[in-house]
Amino acid sequence: MANIYDVAKAAGVSPATVSRVLNGARVTPDREARVRAACAELGFKPNRVARGLRRQSSDVLGLIIADIENPFFTALARGVEDVARTAALSVVLCNADDDPEKEAAYLDVALAEHMAGVIISPASMTETDVTQLIGKGIPVVAIDHSPESAQVDTVASDDERGAYAATSHLIDEGYRRIACITGPRESWAAVQRLRGFLRAHRESDPPRRRPAVKYADFRVRGGYRAMAELLDSANPPDAVMVTNNLMAAGALEAMYDRELRPPAIGVAAFGDAFWSHLVRPSLSSVHQPAYDIGRSAAELVLKRRGNPDLDPQTVVLPTRLEIRDSSRRPS
Repeated sequence: MANIYDVAKAAGVSPATVSRVLNGARVTPDREARVRAACAELGFKPNRVARGLRRQSSDVLGLIIADIENPFFTALARGVEDVARTAALSVVLCNADDDPEKEAAYLDVALAEHMAGVIISPASMTETDVTQLIGKGIPVVAIDHSPESAQVDTVASDDERGAYAATSHLIDEGYRRIACITGPRESWAAVQRLRGFLRAHRESDPPRRRPAVKYADFRVRGGYRAMAELLDSANPPDAVMVTNNLMAAGALEAMYDRELRPPAIGVAAFGDAFWSHLVRPSLSSVHQPAYDIGRSAAELVLKRRGNPDLDPQTVVLPTRLEIRDSSRRPS
């Protein structure tokens, strides 16, 4: 007997796309036609009784993250899982790769399976659409910021304050040309961290104007390219604040390729990865409470399952600057 995976293979699409077609979600006409043709060819008929039972409720919590390679999300997932287990819930981890289309497919699966809840790090503030989940009574909790499609419970770290602290530290160390490597313009976290960086410049004595800013993709190669462009510019920085740890690794690699080392060029990063204190010189970093963010998000899901009419709430957890050798300016 054919199943959804057989249909997906015959149609040349993902199982999530088959699920979207069977549940009436939006897909391209071509994909819908291929799925329905494959269903007819294989004699596939959805088990509507089983689907109906699934839609009553499930014991699965969906965790949709932006980048599985980022250690932040590893710690966050552990926090989610530890709380979920207390409620006899399993956690399904979905890596959206900051891709709104891939994220939408995972959201459709969550809807089709009527998951117990969804915790999501939105791929896009404008494109991430959780309205169908909300409409079906599935609790949704966002990491960093609620998407524009619906106001939902949100858990975040105080990113602006953390970036402000890191930049102010570089200023206090005597660095004069401090640049920022930040994430995509549509990322809420990148926006908040850039705000902290710029506020520290405005509030310095005397105020500093028009610091260099490079936008990248929150990944190692993006950090490398951004740092290389800064170093090759007419007025290269003497310090840089990097808004996540993966880009910081790329920025350090770009420096090493030019035989440059911190703290001759000061470096501070957002996200205190496990390797931050292992590299030489050790990397000054803003610590995010990733595990606690995951725990808080899962607790909000459980709370909303018990009381779905609560007003959406936002939990903001503090950050902490860990000063190490990469930003201590030589005397």
